[in-house]
Formats: sequence, structure tokens, C-alpha cells
Amino acid sequence: MTVDSQGAAAAAPQDAPGRAAKTPKTQATPPSPSGSKEVLQPPRGRRSLPGGVLPYLLVTPALVSMAALLLYPLIRNLFLSFQQVDRKEFITRETVWIGLDNYTKLLGDSDFWTVVVRSAVFTAVNVFLVMAIGTGIGLLLNRLGKKMRLVLSLALMLAWAMPVIAAVTIFQWLFNEQFGVANWVMRTLGFSGYEQHNWFETGLSTLTIITVLLVWQSIPFVALNMYAGLTTIGTELYEAAKMDGANGWRTFWAVVFPNLKPFFMITTFLEIIWIFKAFAQVYAMNAGGPDRASETLPVFAYIEGVGQFHYGLAAAISVLTIVMLLAAMSFYFRLILKQEEQL
Repeated sequence: MTVDSQGAAAAAPQDAPGRAAKTPKTQATPPSPSGSKEVLQPPRGRRSLPGGVLPYLLVTPALVSMAALLLYPLIRNLFLSFQQVDRKEFITRETVWIGLDNYTKLLGDSDFWTVVVRSAVFTAVNVFLVMAIGTGIGLLLNRLGKKMRLVLSLALMLAWAMPVIAAVTIFQWLFNEQFGVANWVMRTLGFSGYEQHNWFETGLSTLTIITVLLVWQSIPFVALNMYAGLTTIGTELYEAAKMDGANGWRTFWAVVFPNLKPFFMITTFLEIIWIFKAFAQVYAMNAGGPDRASETLPVFAYIEGVGQFHYGLAAAISVLTIVMLLAAMSFYFRLILKQEEQL
């Protein structure tokens, strides 16, 4: 019995192929003979991407809207920059082509170049402050608890949602020379000469107040997007940096910045555009004054056109503004394209 049982047990593996043929149909079928290959077909639920003209038809409404709202005014403004459109031509509807006279007049005007330098410095200072403070607040949001993070996020959203003119009015009240909070704070701290100090007396002080306003309005965008980007970085990277003995500053440059480099690039790109073309805050604060000492290029074009009735010259200013902005941003375009090639 023992021998027979062992023999039966030993023979079981040899009989397995024979019994496998009698297995139910629900089991897997044997592989196909060598040389034959199965053709894998895509599932029936998926469809291939549409081809032909369908993709172009889908983007046509957006392209038509952009052409009507952006392209036509841009072309019309370009034609206007080659014309003399002053008060007389505006009333008589007369078209006077003067070629490049508007551009030569601007390029030879020292006031124009003063406004260009002022706009460039104003943009650089604002973008630096917005990115630095916004990045810091974004890092703070990532370290706070849920309750404090919610409170700070709501405060940022309220500042971001504040209408521009309402915000300008509030800042005008804060820096009012008779009832302003700024003068009261300076007197309370013991500084003299702030009984009825005019904060809008010079162009530099006016631009400083506008800078505070623009930074306050722009920080929420950078901070909230920074926090959203930080949530994509794995905790194991921070733990590895901590084990290597890296402090907070070193961790930022070794872990945070390399992983969020696309965020910093596109956010800086957007901030330069938004600050450079800021009009409502600058004009509503003090109308470019005093004595046009706080004008930036958009305000300069508006005052020359609407205020001085030099519409052709204002159109030339706007065209040169676009050219300068594109030239300044070409560096970021190259960086973005280079990064896309590396991905």
C-alpha cells in the first residue's frame, strides 16, 4: 500500500497534462502555436482622436472671438499710429497720413524716454516684491495648520476680489493729508512734520503708494498658486533634505525651486505683463500727477490721446509699448521653449 501510494503520488504530476485537457472551459486557453501572433484590438469603448477638419471647427469660435476683440483693434491702432489725428482731424473725420513722424517724434522726445525708464523700474520693483512676498506666504500656507491656513486663504481671496477702484479709494483715504490713517500713525510713533502731510506731493511718493497697492492686490495670486504647487512635492524629498542636514533656505533652493521652476517662470511672466500694463491703479490714484511725474506708459498714452487730443501719437505710444513688452519677454519665451524641449 505504501509503495503504491507513493507511486500514485509520484505519477500525479505526469498525469496532470492529461487531466488539464479535461478542465472546464472557463480556464485559460493554451497559448497559440509558435509563429502566430495575436493582434491586440483597442477596447470598443474608446475612440480614436478626431481627424480632418473637426479640430479646426472646434477652435474656430475662439479664434473668431479673439480676432474680433483683439486682432482688429490692434491692426486699427497700428494704422492710426501712421496718421495725424489731432483735434481738427478728429472733428472733420479727415485722414492725414504722415508715415513715421509720430514714431520719430516720440523717439526724439526726452519725456518719452523718462516715462520708459520709470515704467521699467516700476515694473521691476513691483514684480520682485510680489514674487518674494507671495512665495514667502505660499511657504507659510504650506506649514500652517488647517484652521489658520483657511483664515489666511480667505484673507488672501478677499484682497484679490477687491475691485480696483474701491481699493484705490481706500488707499486714498489711508493717505489723506487731513484725516488719513498714515499721518496719524506717523504722529503716534513720534515723527514730526505729519500734521497734514501730502503723500501725493511728489511722483516718487505717489508711485510708492501705488506700488504698495499693486503688491497687495497681486500677492494672493502668487501665494495661492505657490501653495498649490507645494502640495505636488513629495514629503520624501523634504525628509531626504532634512537627513542631509539642509536648513530651510537650502531646502528651498535644492527641493522647492527645482520642482516648481515652471511655476516661477510662468508666474513671473504673467506678473510682468500685469504690472507693466497697469492703468487703473496709476491713473485713478493721482491721474499721473503731480505734473505728470507718476505716469507710466499706459497712462502716458491715455493722457496724450484723450487729454491732449493727440490720438495718432497715443497710438504710436501703445505700439511701442507692445514692442518693448515683447522684447522684454523674449527672454522668458526662450526659457519656456527650452524647458519644453527638455521634457
